[in-house]
Amino acid sequence: MQHPLAARLLITGTLLALTACSGAGAAEPRDTAPPAAPTGLTATAGSATTVHVMWEAATDDRAVTGYQVLQDGRPVRELPATTLMADVTGLAPGTRHAFAVRARDAAGNLSPATPAVPATTPRATAEDREPPTAPRALRVTPEGPGAALLTWTASRDDTRVTAYDVHQGGVRVHTAPGTATTARLTGLRPGTAYSFTLRARDAAENSSPDSAPADLTTAPAPGAPPNTSPLALAAASDRGEITLTWTPPDTGAPVTHHELHIDGRFATTIAWGTTPPPGRATYTFPAQAEPGTTLTLTLRARLPDGTWGDFSAPRTVIVR
Repeated sequence: MQHPLAARLLITGTLLALTACSGAGAAEPRDTAPPAAPTGLTATAGSATTVHVMWEAATDDRAVTGYQVLQDGRPVRELPATTLMADVTGLAPGTRHAFAVRARDAAGNLSPATPAVPATTPRATAEDREPPTAPRALRVTPEGPGAALLTWTASRDDTRVTAYDVHQGGVRVHTAPGTATTARLTGLRPGTAYSFTLRARDAAENSSPDSAPADLTTAPAPGAPPNTSPLALAAASDRGEITLTWTPPDTGAPVTHHELHIDGRFATTIAWGTTPPPGRATYTFPAQAEPGTTLTLTLRARLPDGTWGDFSAPRTVIVR
């Protein structure tokens, strides 16, 4: 039989333990505040069956975790917080729709929807298989911190151009209407080398060849050192080989080593055993990829202090 005093001690000890646990694990207040509505919404009909929707990031007291795209008031796309554009597909040719976006946080709170923006898909053109001509005279100029303005000469098409797609490093980052010859890009990082290309598109989803690239290196952040990326990188492929040419950065000393990355992964180090030749550098290497494969190439130089500098603007090349 258990002694009464032992029972009282056991009960008291249990109560003390419970009291200690309840104090240590106090829950955070429930998140009931929704994010702010996204801003800067645009909707552009890219073809007879698609509309490209873009917006600027929303803010939240904790963090935005995703976005919801609405078509005519109904959710049609769910996207992560890192994505600020989407194609709405499967639309009927020659129809008008209204698009809006709202943000979501980790607690599931939804922001108010943006004001709806209309877009009308063009009518389909039967058996249109001819792509537009490539846009010409693409230029890019900085426009304040973190922004740039693209300008170009319009493409031609046997029907009409419905959209222009801006690509950076092989990835589409913006879509402008087919009537536009300018586009403003935002959200660029300071001290970074970019390379932009442009494609025209018609209502039948035929895309033009890429324009010639236009490069931009954004201004460094206050107090940061100047950009050290190799300049004017060019790439050409022939008979399974790729030839690169570029201008090494001005580092105050000869640049004897460059690092080549293919599709974002380290590929090889390009080294000169002696003082490198002046002017533009050239390097040829086997593609090691099937013909028709598209590769994205970047370079960076080894600086006099032994560290690696900034990456060049990317170049894409099709293996031939």
